Formats: sequence, structure tokens, C-alpha cells
Amino acid sequence: MKSTLLASALVAALAGVGASAIRADDAPAVPAPQDVAFNGTLKLTVDATDVDHRIFRVKETIPAQPGPLVLLFPEWIPGHHSPTGPIDQFAGLVVTAGGKRLEWVRDKYNVYAFRVDVPAGASSVDVEFQTLTPQDPRQGRVVMTPDIVNVQWNQVSLYPAGYNADRIPIDASVKLPAGFQYGSALEQAGKDGDTVTFKTIDYDNLVDSPVFAGRYFKRVDLDPNGRSPVHLNIVADSAKALEIKPEALEAHRNLVKQMDKLYGARHYNHYDFLLALTEKLGGIGLEHHRSSENSASPNYFTEWDKSWLGRDLLSHEYNHSWDGKYRRGADLATPNFNVPMGDSLLWVYEGQTQFWGNVVAARSGLLSQDQARDLLAFVAATYDKGRPGLSWRNIQDTTNDPTIAQRRPLSYRNYQMSEDYYSGGQMVWLDVDTKLRELTKNKRSLDDFAKAFFGMKDGDWKVNPYTFEDVASTLNGIAPYDWATYLRDRIDGHKGDLEGIERGGWKLVYNDKPSDVVKAAEGRRHYTDLTYSAGFAVSSKGSISDVLWDGPAFKAGLSPGMTVVAVNNKEFDGDTLKDAVTAAKTDKAPIELLVKNFDTYKTIKIDYHEGLKYPHLERDKGKPDWLSELYKAK
Repeated sequence: MKSTLLASALVAALAGVGASAIRADDAPAVPAPQDVAFNGTLKLTVDATDVDHRIFRVKETIPAQPGPLVLLFPEWIPGHHSPTGPIDQFAGLVVTAGGKRLEWVRDKYNVYAFRVDVPAGASSVDVEFQTLTPQDPRQGRVVMTPDIVNVQWNQVSLYPAGYNADRIPIDASVKLPAGFQYGSALEQAGKDGDTVTFKTIDYDNLVDSPVFAGRYFKRVDLDPNGRSPVHLNIVADSAKALEIKPEALEAHRNLVKQMDKLYGARHYNHYDFLLALTEKLGGIGLEHHRSSENSASPNYFTEWDKSWLGRDLLSHEYNHSWDGKYRRGADLATPNFNVPMGDSLLWVYEGQTQFWGNVVAARSGLLSQDQARDLLAFVAATYDKGRPGLSWRNIQDTTNDPTIAQRRPLSYRNYQMSEDYYSGGQMVWLDVDTKLRELTKNKRSLDDFAKAFFGMKDGDWKVNPYTFEDVASTLNGIAPYDWATYLRDRIDGHKGDLEGIERGGWKLVYNDKPSDVVKAAEGRRHYTDLTYSAGFAVSSKGSISDVLWDGPAFKAGLSPGMTVVAVNNKEFDGDTLKDAVTAAKTDKAPIELLVKNFDTYKTIKIDYHEGLKYPHLERDKGKPDWLSELYKAK
């Protein structure tokens, strides 16, 4: 494309605006990032006090030279693996230089890029805007409540195009609501009233260092006298939620110890878990190099014996400090936040992290071995019977899903598939672990791969990219084998991978007794799960949330979005539905559901007679119990 920068006077004549305006359709391409130092330091101030309106108010000073300047709003967000920067929340942009307003124009082909012509004599531009955060979950993730504020710097800053993000220094500060305390990987330079100023850092690491702040706050040392500080920073909806039982504290401290034993090296100078115990702030589990954003129910600590479902979240996000942040796929290690990411190795980044998140949670006591096995059975069933989409897609192709679906609801997720590199990848890595054990007579395992691949250079936290060939080569160094073919067969194949469970000394079975995982999931999510029997799941209010593609319910005509009103002429509830499925095992009559579809009622007859089915793992005593060995604390 050939384009020419218009002279200021011509712009004014054509556009009828000040002499500093630029026309996007005649502008050159957005400057590509270069590995050169930015001349100067950005100054960013964020006012996070307007929790009533849920608005961040931003002021920023950006050093600049006279001439064209392109400012970028981050688009490709690490951890999201997708172009999800919330540009729709960006509002009120005003750019000035020397007190005079400069007109800006959005790039014609890139809505995240803003063009400004910096006038002669100016050495910087001042930027003001607001981030209008969601008022309701339907608009997006809620990040401001009366008691909690979550500052994600990519949502409240612009940065200059033409430079790698890690070559742009920035001084950031945030004004918090009165009485709020905060947690962050950022290091404090000073505090004036409710305004916190952080030490100078590069823009890449600023975006990687969010803030959790709250009225109810507790900071807990998870590694007393350790070689580098590790803290748990908790914000909550109430003071009561901050009460931590000794056994809960011990499990979180064990998490740090078990990760040390797994990897050896640490790739941070200090680490901060950010944990929100809330029903108001939007849910999150997002990794960063020296911190992680996590959320859980308010009863996470206060009902420790009951709140175990999902307790592998912190182990998952902490694992990402090694797998995903320190080491990441070469096509994902982009120079700034507006260069498209390549997600081809997410089955390592997320898949192996899903594997270790479950394993290390068991090793540390966040989960019991029985709970970890129940969770694994739940995942295994998904790839045994619950992913008919494997007939046309594979795990590798789902690494495109962050861009394809961006976690929007799907009509038939089990057939469309979405981000199966997580749990499907977990099953592949369990397969690899047990294959390593088989090849070496149980002398080597995936623990050895973890230390070799992620555990080098203690203290280094500069991104260390890798390729598929690096993965296969490292495995080959542990146990010689054709690992490239082995991995590709499983990542590119069209069947679920259960070999790790079977080789590990267990079998996947189904019976009519719901596991503790199923009970906990049904209780928390208020639904009835008949996926592996009649082939659907339904909420406590009768809303059909999922129908297994080509399963009994699907073939009978049931679809997501319908509402079950009655079961065999009785008013619907979950127990009545389960009773009907059980009765049909000895009754040849089909299960009759009266359903509502928009404003139409109809009877659907499901010809299913095999009773309730729930997944479990059963010990195969003819094989060594490598799975229990895997879950055992080191």
C-alpha cells in the first residue's frame, strides 16, 4: 500500500480541524515494534476511587518527538491468548501538548491504534481517558465493587508503537478508595494518602503485574525465610472470609514447597498470589510471571472441608510462572501487545499446567488423592464419551479457540469443542508420564522433564521461548524414543487419550453412584448431570444447558435452550429426573419430558434404558500403581 503523510495545512483545509490532525486513510502502516530503547519514561496515573460508577480515570504523559505518533491500546492479552483487549470500554480520549488539544484519529484498519501529529517544539503528549468497566456480568467481567478493585494495567494505559514493550520504561501510580489495601508484584516507591506510586518498570512487566485492592485485606507469608518472598494477598467481600484455618495455611505453604521440589529453580525475585474471595467481583484465574489473579467463593477458607472443588486453581496459576511465563511457545512470545499471538503450543502451556495443577494440588494437600482421582475420572470421561467433536477436530486445532470463540457460550460445546488443549492436553501429559515410567522401569517420569525443561537458570525471569522440537528433544534426553511422532499422534489424532490412566494402574468405569466431584459440581452449579446416561445436563430451574451430540436426548429432539417442565407427568426437579432414568432401566417405556421451547410446549420421549452413569477410577491390581505414586508428596 502506498500512502503519504499529508501536510498539516492540507489536513486542516480538508478536515476542518486544527493543524495537528491526521487522516488515517492516508497514514502509513502502524510502526512495527523494534528492539530498541524508548527515549524517556512514560508517566501513568490511575484514579480507581469511583467504585459507584465503576470508572477508572486515567492520565498519562508520553515522551514524544514532533511528527506522527501512534499510540496503542493493548489488544492481544497474555493468558487470554487472544485479541480481547477491552477497547469497547475505552472512552473520553483527549490528547494535548503544551496545554493545547491535539486532534487524534483512529487507524482505518486497526481500531486499537490512535494517530496523533505532535507539533513542533513539543517533547511529550498528555493523554486522558476513562475505562468504563462493566456494570453487569453481561457486559463483561466486573472489576470494581464497593469493597474490591482489580486494576489490570492493559485496560488503563496506552503505549507508543514502534518499540518492544519491554524496552519502554514507565512510572505508574494508582489512587485507591479510602481505606483499601493492595497486593501486587509491583514494588512500591512511595505512598501519599491513598495514592501508591510504584518503582519504574518496563511496560511489558507493568501489564504483567496487576493489582488487587480491597477494604477487607490480608497478606500471608507462604515461604517464611525462603530464598525469595512468596505471599498470598487476599481481598474479600467481608472480614469473616479472611479467617484462615491452620490446615488451610499449611496446604498453601506446601504448594510453594512442592513446586520447588518439582522445578528446583524459581523464575521470579518475589511472587504474589492475588486471591479474591467474592461473589461480586468477576471470576478469574489468570497467570503472570511474578503473580497470579485468582478468585474463589467467600467460603474458601471458612468452610475448608467443603470448598475443595476448584482448589487446584492456585496450583495451576502458580505453575504458569514456569510453564507459560518463563517458558512459552516461540509463536506466543510476541514483542508487544498488538502483534498477533500464535497459540500452537498451548497444549504444553495450558495442557501440562492443567496436569501439574491437579498433581501438585494433591501433593500439597489442597486436594486429597481421592479428590484428585475423582477429578481425573471426570476429565477422562470427557475424552472417553463426552467429546464427539473429536470425530472432526483434534486437540491441536483447539489451540485456535481463544481467537475463534473467545470463551463465548457455544450451542453444542461437546461437538464444537473449545480449548480442549487444557484437559485433553492434561490426558496427553499423563500418557507421557506413564510412558516415561514404562520405558525406564519407573526410574524417570514427567517430573524429570519438568526440571529439565522449566527448571534451569534459578532466578532468571527473562522469557525463554521454545519450539515443538525442543519439547521432543528434551523428552528424548530423558528416555530415548520417537517422541515427536508419539506426541503428534495424540495431539493430531481423533480419539481421547486414556492410555495414561490404564498404564498408571487404573481403569475408567461407570456406575450409578455419583462421585464426590459430581456431587460437588451439581451442588455448586445447581444442575443435574446426565451426560453419560441420557446425554444432557439441566439446571435446577429446568433449563437445558448441554445436550450430548448424537446422544439419546439429542436423538429424541432435546436441545440446549429448552426448558423441562415435567418428567413422566410429574413436576420437574433433579431428583424426579434421576428417578425416571433409574426406573427406565427396568421399564421399557421411554422417559417422557414435557419441555417448553420459546412459547411452544411439546413432549419428548427419550428411549434410554441403561440407568444412571457416573465416571470413576477403579484400581487395576494387575499393574503397578503409578498414579498414586504420581500424586504422592515429594
